[in-house]
Amino acid sequence: MDFTLRIVMTGAALLGLISGALGTLAVLRRQGLIGDAVAHAALPGIVLAFLLSGSKAPVVLQLGAAVSGTLALLWVQAILRTTRIRFDAALGMALAVFFGLGVVLLSAAQHTAGAAQAGLDRFLFGQAATLLREDLLVMAGAGLLAFALVLAFWKEIQLVLFDEAYAATLGLPVRRLQTLLIVLLVVAIVIGLQTVGVVLMSAVIVAPAAAARQWSSRYGRVLLLAGLFGLLSGALGAWISSLAPRLPTGPLIVLLLTALALLSVLVAPARGLLWQHIRRRQARETARQAVMAVLQELARHHPDAEHPHPTATIQAALGTDVPAEAILRDLERRGKVRHMPDQGWQLTERPPHTP
Repeated sequence: MDFTLRIVMTGAALLGLISGALGTLAVLRRQGLIGDAVAHAALPGIVLAFLLSGSKAPVVLQLGAAVSGTLALLWVQAILRTTRIRFDAALGMALAVFFGLGVVLLSAAQHTAGAAQAGLDRFLFGQAATLLREDLLVMAGAGLLAFALVLAFWKEIQLVLFDEAYAATLGLPVRRLQTLLIVLLVVAIVIGLQTVGVVLMSAVIVAPAAAARQWSSRYGRVLLLAGLFGLLSGALGAWISSLAPRLPTGPLIVLLLTALALLSVLVAPARGLLWQHIRRRQARETARQAVMAVLQELARHHPDAEHPHPTATIQAALGTDVPAEAILRDLERRGKVRHMPDQGWQLTERPPHTP
C-alpha cells in the first residue's frame, strides 16, 4: 500500500476505535441523539476558530469544534435543570440553533481572505484523504487521554450510566461525572469530523455501540466490542474507497457500520431476532407437546376416552406457564384436537385406554 492509503486507513481505524468505544457512553444512557447534536453543534466552532486564528490547521479547528460542542451540551443540561422542556426537545433546539449558526458563519466566511482555500466545507461531509501524520498523532493522543479517564473513573462512570440516583446517594459528584461524560463524547466526535463530517458523525457514534450491545450485556465487553467493530469498519471502509476513484471514505464507513449493526440485530446469540424466532418456535413446540400429553393422560384415565375436557382443567394440569387456550387453538388448526362447543377439547385420535 502507498503512504497515503496507510495514513487514511490508520486514521479511519483510530476514528472507529475511539468513537465506537466512547459512543457506548451515550448509547447505554439511551441518549444516542447526543452524538448528532454535538456533531452539528461543532460547525460554528470550526468556522469561528478559523476566523479568529486565521489558521486552517486541523488541531485549531478541532479545538473550536470541541468548545462549541461542549457548550451545546452544557446548554442542554441547563435547559433541563431550569425548565420543564423534555430532553429530546432541548437537544433538537441545540442542534438546530448551533447548526444554523454554523451554516450562516460558513457562508459569511467564504467571502473572507483565504477562506475559500481553508477547506472548511470538508467538515460537513468529511474528506479522509486530507489526513496527515500529525492528525493521526492528535487522534491517538486524544484517544489515549480519553481511555485513561474512562479507566480511572471506571466504577463511577458505570454508576452514573445505569443509576444516577444511587450514585448520588453514595455521595458521588454526579454533575461532575456527567460533565466528564460530555467531554469524553465530545472528544469522540471531534476527532472524526475531518474524516466523516458533521452530517454522518452520529452514525459512527451510535452504530458500533448498538451492534456491540446485541452481543453482550456487560459494559466492559460492550465497550471493547464497539471499539473493535469501529476499528474494522473504519479500516475496511478506507481500503474499499481506495479501489475506485471518487468513492468517499466517510459514507462507506457509515454503510459498513450500519450493515454490521443490522447483522448483529439479526444473528447475535442472546438478542438476535433470528435466534429469538428459533427459541420462540422451540418453546411453542414444547408447549404443544405438553398440551397433547395432558390430553392423552386425561383420555387414558377417563371411562370415556372421547370425553371432552374443559380448558380450565387442561390449564390447571399445565400450570400458569403455558397458555393453554392459544396452544389448543393452534393444535385445532393442525388437526390434532377438536373443540366441542360448551363441553371442551378432545383428541382427534383415540389413545390407548388405561383401565
